[in-house]
Amino acid sequence: MNQSTHNQALPAAPALLAGAPKPDHAVFHGQLYIDGAWREALDGARFERRSPAHGHLVSTFAEAGSADVEEAIGAAQRAFDDGRWAGLKGVERARILLAVADGITARVDEMALLEALETGKPLAQARGEVGGCVDLWQYAAGLARTLSGDAYDSLGQDMLGIVLRQPIGVVGLITPWNFPIWILSQKLPFALAAGCTCVVKPSELTSSTTAILMQILAQAGVPPGVVNLVTGQGPTVGQPLAEHPAIAMLSFTGSTRVGSLLGGIASKGLKKVALELGGKNPQIVFPDCDWDAMIDAVVFGVYFNAGECCNSGSRVLVHASIAERFTQAVVERSRQVAIGDPLHPDCKVGAIVSERQMADILANIDKGVADGARLRLGGKRYDADGLYLEPTVIGDVTPDMPIAREEVFGPVLVIIAFDDARQAVSIANDTAYGLSAAVWSRDIDTCLTVARGVHAGTVWVNTFLDGYPELPFGGVKASGVGRELGKQAVEDYTETKTIQLHMGGRSNWWLPRPAA
Repeated sequence: MNQSTHNQALPAAPALLAGAPKPDHAVFHGQLYIDGAWREALDGARFERRSPAHGHLVSTFAEAGSADVEEAIGAAQRAFDDGRWAGLKGVERARILLAVADGITARVDEMALLEALETGKPLAQARGEVGGCVDLWQYAAGLARTLSGDAYDSLGQDMLGIVLRQPIGVVGLITPWNFPIWILSQKLPFALAAGCTCVVKPSELTSSTTAILMQILAQAGVPPGVVNLVTGQGPTVGQPLAEHPAIAMLSFTGSTRVGSLLGGIASKGLKKVALELGGKNPQIVFPDCDWDAMIDAVVFGVYFNAGECCNSGSRVLVHASIAERFTQAVVERSRQVAIGDPLHPDCKVGAIVSERQMADILANIDKGVADGARLRLGGKRYDADGLYLEPTVIGDVTPDMPIAREEVFGPVLVIIAFDDARQAVSIANDTAYGLSAAVWSRDIDTCLTVARGVHAGTVWVNTFLDGYPELPFGGVKASGVGRELGKQAVEDYTETKTIQLHMGGRSNWWLPRPAA
């Protein structure tokens, strides 16, 4: 760490929670799921995942290669072409999706434990996420019954226009490590509701809950080949998905860097692409806000999931007149956050997902301090077993600093002062990203002015990180392309087809016009 960091007299970071129970579970051994069958990779390769909190082995998986991906895509293509899924009535697909929701409900505890161990997130949080997925599958089931096209009876007496919505085909779904089952559930049920078939590639760090979901899909009645699972590394699994000509659409959630790479590859094949990428999301705080609610939301917004969240409220734009009061309040509240073993019942912030991620976060903190920002809390790794990072607050940040503009993806809050609403909006928009934002004020004019002015896919007003299946989610600029959730979510996995029905006689254009 930069020497200037050590020279500052900082408040003590919270101590790690002690006395958590030891993990008690069997190692999960996963395979590929292709054409309704579980099997090893063709070359027999496997990989393993160890807990970032405990260091012990959590799961092992078959490591797919390009030949395995080819087989998975072939199975999905056959399943699409023969209509075993797309040919079902919407109500039949809906019943199966509802059965999937029931299957998830029955296995929440099992899935949550594996997700907590693989990601390092608190077990209570993992339970909430797995249980919350049920609502996504139920909502998608309703959309399976309401997907519709359009008709035009205004084209004249001899013409009727019909616009159909048909499934786009085979979809490649690539999901990240931070919310494995939740983000998959923002994609897969909607693709299935539309009648598509899919090949799923989860992060190699967090594949277990996706594998369990494949078991649930089979038990719920999803036919073989409709959903296929290939686990492994990005270059050998994700890239072939993006390149393959049989993939009609690619939906990816992850970093802007990888999303840009995969989007470029997919665009060469003229595939439809949906990308949900990074964010540097501002919470904009005015002096007339509900103070206690705002402080709680700021602390929640930056430390939820250890800050490893595309929607993390990682920068706060605060009015200059209250900047120091705000900073002190956030530091004091941050010192009360319960950090430690994700299996501890009181844990709110668990472990960082990997050594690589830890190194990236620390490098960003050091760069911010070297650039002149002031470390107000934390900034160091805990001297303990497991990948734990102190909650970190950085003040005296100027909008031009890289730490004010670039995604850190960790429990690191930067504080930037502003003088008026116009400047706040300008600072908020002065970044490559545009995923989400929040505004805190009791003045509705201020809230609406800021909400309309900020370039973001979602703007929360006097709250933060709420979400509902009914509301579209996605970003602008470098935060992505397209939207998930909402009533249009199923439509994103379709193509429109126009049918023009002519009635009555039709004259031959090449005959001469009859004489008058």
